[in-house]
Amino acid sequence: MRAFARTLLAATLCLVVWMTAVWAQSASGPDAGPNYEDWRSVAARAELAIENNRASEGAMTELRKQLVDWRRQFAADSSRSSVSSQTLEAQLNRLGPVPEGGEAADVAAERQRLETQLSEAQAPIRQAELAQAEANELIRAIDALLRDRQTELLLEPGPIPLIPSLWPAAFVEVGKTIRLLTLEFEGNWKQQRLRHELRKSLPLMLFYLAIGALLVTRGMRWTDAALSRIVSQSEHMSALRWISVFLLSFGQVLLPMLGAVALAEAVYATDLAGLRGGVVLSLLPQMTFELLVAKWLGERFFSRHERPLMPVNLTEKDKRRGRRAATVLGALLALATLTSEMSRFESWDRGTESVVFFVLCVLAAFCLVQIALLGKKHAHSLTDETSLSRSALEQMLRILAVFAMGAAVVGIAVSLAGLVRGGSFLIFSTAKTMLLVGFLLVSQRVIQKVYAALEGRDDDESSLAAVITGIAMVIAALPILALTWGVRTADLQELWTQWNNGLSFSGLTLSPRVILILIVVFVIGHGITRLMQSFLRDNILPKTRVDVGGQTAIVSGAGYIGNFIAILVALSIAGINLSNVALFAGALSVGIGFGLQTIVSNFVSGIILLIERPVSEGDWIEVGGQMGYVRDISVRSTRIETFDRTDVVVPNSDLISGTVTNYTRGNTVGRVIVPVGVAYGTDTRRVEKILMEIAEGHPMVLANPGPAVVFQGFGADALDFEIRAILRDVNWMLTVKSDLNHAIAERFVAEGIEIPFAQRDIWLRNPEALRAAPATGPKPMDAEARASVVSAKSKLTPPDAEDMGGDGTAEGEPDGEGR
Repeated sequence: MRAFARTLLAATLCLVVWMTAVWAQSASGPDAGPNYEDWRSVAARAELAIENNRASEGAMTELRKQLVDWRRQFAADSSRSSVSSQTLEAQLNRLGPVPEGGEAADVAAERQRLETQLSEAQAPIRQAELAQAEANELIRAIDALLRDRQTELLLEPGPIPLIPSLWPAAFVEVGKTIRLLTLEFEGNWKQQRLRHELRKSLPLMLFYLAIGALLVTRGMRWTDAALSRIVSQSEHMSALRWISVFLLSFGQVLLPMLGAVALAEAVYATDLAGLRGGVVLSLLPQMTFELLVAKWLGERFFSRHERPLMPVNLTEKDKRRGRRAATVLGALLALATLTSEMSRFESWDRGTESVVFFVLCVLAAFCLVQIALLGKKHAHSLTDETSLSRSALEQMLRILAVFAMGAAVVGIAVSLAGLVRGGSFLIFSTAKTMLLVGFLLVSQRVIQKVYAALEGRDDDESSLAAVITGIAMVIAALPILALTWGVRTADLQELWTQWNNGLSFSGLTLSPRVILILIVVFVIGHGITRLMQSFLRDNILPKTRVDVGGQTAIVSGAGYIGNFIAILVALSIAGINLSNVALFAGALSVGIGFGLQTIVSNFVSGIILLIERPVSEGDWIEVGGQMGYVRDISVRSTRIETFDRTDVVVPNSDLISGTVTNYTRGNTVGRVIVPVGVAYGTDTRRVEKILMEIAEGHPMVLANPGPAVVFQGFGADALDFEIRAILRDVNWMLTVKSDLNHAIAERFVAEGIEIPFAQRDIWLRNPEALRAAPATGPKPMDAEARASVVSAKSKLTPPDAEDMGGDGTAEGEPDGEGR
């Protein structure tokens, strides 16, 4: 019993403690909302700091972090309070507007209660939004102040570095810094306490020292030896082998980098580093990275192997110069990083700073110019004299070369004018940009090889997926490029915050989350729609009596409806108010009505074609002087294949508003007319009988209604007859007409019936002019006599040939063989 009582008491105490914690969290946690009194204190301090502009950069950065935290609290409080506000607004909208004649007392009371609650619920939202706006303005002010300070620091004039009196003092001050660094190490070594600590940490120090020395001295050699062995094993390098070699080349950076970290840990383990030594050790990984990456990129672009990973059209001498320039540039970047930090730590004199950075700038500018000239030389080798345009790679290399050389020249000129900080910033930022672009070029080639390996190819052709991946990689590298040119991390975080909050226009807010949800939901809806279309086309519609054109119209209509529903569902799930979308669409429709009325007209006409189906795929139609078969009906236009096997795209509006002749709509039955002429004096009844037998004997001619022979009349040269017959398939009109003509010619020869052709009697006005013969030769004829002779030699083409065209084919009529 006592044990049960103790257990019950312990459980009660735990429950009380848990409830107390929950109450405390609800009272003082996020649900309690921000403390606006504390916020007013922080805001007042920030306003004072901005107004005085005397706080250090570190103090300003810390104050900005506090403002960002407060802004985040205000945003969370506003979002939390907006839920209840939206609920109350929905209830008021459900009640509707107040009727003109008034409303019932209970309804009025309920409306008053909801309005009061809504006003109370909106009060904290307005307060949080006002505080959030104030925080935004304070953050912008601090960012602007820090940017102004950075600009003033770069443009602050200093002593001209070429003044001779500055150089001895600069050497003395730099030597003093090196001496102090050495004295710190020696002083720590001499202290007895540190000697005892050294004995305790000696095994760990020796382990790190051995590993570091081995990786730094041997790591790059091991990688080079392995690369040479793999490259020389086979003459042809597949995409997979290329990727493996490239990954192995990272050992040139990774192994020495790990060695440098191990050496730093060895020194940290002894605790021999003083203040200055701690600064150097903290910068050692960054300095090593800058040196090794520059050297690694130099090895990739100016490779010493016969089959390099990055082929460059340069001589071995140029490649050797390029590798040397890249390595020296990396070393100068590392020295610039160390010198910049040590100058702030030691508070170097402006003259010393000018001299040291001017020397580094001149050397870095020389290396930049060397690399730029080599890049320009390679770009020139890529020029195709037969092509009128340059490739994208060639243009980019030329632009980078010009930019690097211009930055080097401008940086040196600015430094000579006393703006050494600005000049060094320009030169070293350009150097880092060149390294970043080089890394992107190498990465793009790696991406091409990866996709080639996945597709089983060994060529360097860039697929669409590789291009899109490369573009995404370039976009991802933009923040790094911005940091290279002095953009602060806080500025990028602010841009990211604004991007996450979204862009608002016309009451519509678009954020990455909303856009991602829209895309995902619409893609899913579009996939379901395509699946539904396939199911209709393959499983349901073939089992119905709907013709092919109707099936196509149903499938297309289902696709439009499904995509429209997918868009509506995506908008709803993303939380976008459809009323705002309707307002935006209404405003957009005004511009569409004026600027895109032709496209809209064709779109509406396409929908009408799919619904009414006056024209279907496979129909033989004539519209606007174009005749052929309908091959495809889309939303905007209809594609017609003419009898010359050419495609004609006809706007749908022409099919709706114009006159369209459909020869095969509903059925393929059609009439053929074959004209025939016989000589005067022939028995017309006999001709009629023969023509009727020929028409009835053709298998394509229908017996009901049967063919008919019409005696058209008395022509200028012949008695005109016509065979008029109804064909089973009008698409074979040209073949049937040719068969009938062949049969008529054979029967007329057998029956002795003459098919006449036009004859003309020629009358000469002056026959004596032709009889007279000149003594010395023929006398030239006058124009009238010459025209008479030409007329005598001419013959008239038979009427049938005129009807059939120059090559004997009836234009615009389909042939069964041509289908």
